[in-house]
Amino acid sequence: MSETRIDQRFADLAKEGRAALITFVMAGDPDPATSLEIIKSLPHAGADLIEIGMPFSDPMADGPSIQKAGQRALAAGQTLRKTLEMVEAFRREDQHTPIVLMGYYNPIYIYGPEAFVKKAKSVGVDGLIVVDLPPEADDELCIPALDAGLNFIRLCAPTTDDERLVRVLENTSGFIYYVSITGITGSAAPDPGKVAASVSRIKRQTKLPVAVGFGVKTSEQAAAIGKSADGVVVGSAIVSTIEANLDKEGKATGKTVGAVTTLVTNLASGLAG
Repeated sequence: MSETRIDQRFADLAKEGRAALITFVMAGDPDPATSLEIIKSLPHAGADLIEIGMPFSDPMADGPSIQKAGQRALAAGQTLRKTLEMVEAFRREDQHTPIVLMGYYNPIYIYGPEAFVKKAKSVGVDGLIVVDLPPEADDELCIPALDAGLNFIRLCAPTTDDERLVRVLENTSGFIYYVSITGITGSAAPDPGKVAASVSRIKRQTKLPVAVGFGVKTSEQAAAIGKSADGVVVGSAIVSTIEANLDKEGKATGKTVGAVTTLVTNLASGLAG
């Protein structure tokens, strides 16, 4: 497949000698308008790539913070169609920042995989992370996405042995998302030493960039992980910041967007250093 925005961004950052800051937000959290405002603000705050969560009612890999973000989004009327429209709106102002849609297969299946891939490509999505589609189901979505020019990004974990890693890597593109802990998102802090060893092991089998996520919350943690990884993913800390800056009714306040950009700017400074 031809080079994507994701490929170009990682190549540019490799020349700079620093890891990418990859930020995760849930589409529609706490409401569609505020969510879009947050997404638009992320590149200016220092995000190099943006993962946008597709809300789903049964997010089995997500911890309490991201689960609640999804619930807020669904309660505010967010749908997969509206999430794709959100990417389209973002692209009217930003043609450079890579966008990855992340979530579960059920909403895509309901939308229709073929129609989803076509629409995602047309609105400016660059890659997909679908956490509950294993390599054995590549014909379902992975291959059609690759054929359309979308990166299909896989997750691997501390429990992924070398034999399984070979299978995981077969149709992966863009980058590898290394889940630094066993468990759900935001449940523990990663150990930089163990992460470095795991990243080295993965890199022995692929030339793809390796991004590390699950549990990174501070600029110090980001800096430590960024010494060995090509990217650092931050999600739970961002959605927790959104939640902390809502009013008693769970609505956005004048502080919501600014609190997120302050956090992201701080995280970016750790990687820049």
